[in-house]
Amino acid sequence: MLIFPAIDLVGGQAVRLYKGDYERMTVYNPDPVAVAQDFAAAGSGQVHIVDLEGARDGGTPNLDTICRIVSATGMFVEVGGGIRSMETAERYLSSGVNRVILGTAAVTDEAFLRSALREFGAAVAVGVDIRDGFVAVKGWTEKTALRCEDFFARLQDLGVQTVICTDISRDGAMLGTNRELYKALSARFGMALIASGGVSALEDVTALRDMGLAGAIIGKAYYTGAIDLAKAIEAAK
Repeated sequence: MLIFPAIDLVGGQAVRLYKGDYERMTVYNPDPVAVAQDFAAAGSGQVHIVDLEGARDGGTPNLDTICRIVSATGMFVEVGGGIRSMETAERYLSSGVNRVILGTAAVTDEAFLRSALREFGAAVAVGVDIRDGFVAVKGWTEKTALRCEDFFARLQDLGVQTVICTDISRDGAMLGTNRELYKALSARFGMALIASGGVSALEDVTALRDMGLAGAIIGKAYYTGAIDLAKAIEAAK
């Protein structure tokens, strides 16, 4: 299993939200490039980046910062947040980003998702954000009537290879990850599953590893010092 340390971007700074609330934001570092370099120094070969402004408003407001991370680290970079057109996906991938994550658009625009999969293949992942068992969109601000399991089944039928699944209720809350959710999803579906939200101790890492998940995203637990990244990377192997 791979560990994806996370950088959430607002205004070119590394921040974290509490349960997706833009009014409850903490700035952890004004220099995200330095954060990514610290990840690499700890042994990480990959980084998970979310443009929170893009997620909320669309567009690529933090593209320059992401490009600097790509060029400064050489890590595998996956990016989500506001990727709602082929042009935006192409802009990221042509800038050296390795994988783009479709969120809201994957829910609301299946034709776009199909086109992106056809054009970019494995370089497209889908981010499935869950609130109370239902898929949430637009930077977690809106809950849909689409049940998590039904959406996963649709994605598997479309040929999606990688899904990043976030339990919003656990994100940034340091409550531990939702092991029951990921166990159920990994048992039912064959896509590579990356867990996000609430990974706050090495026990979470080893539990997800033992379920056979493809990856786990570590965010707030890294920034607060609750998880040593180098130890998490070793525990995930």
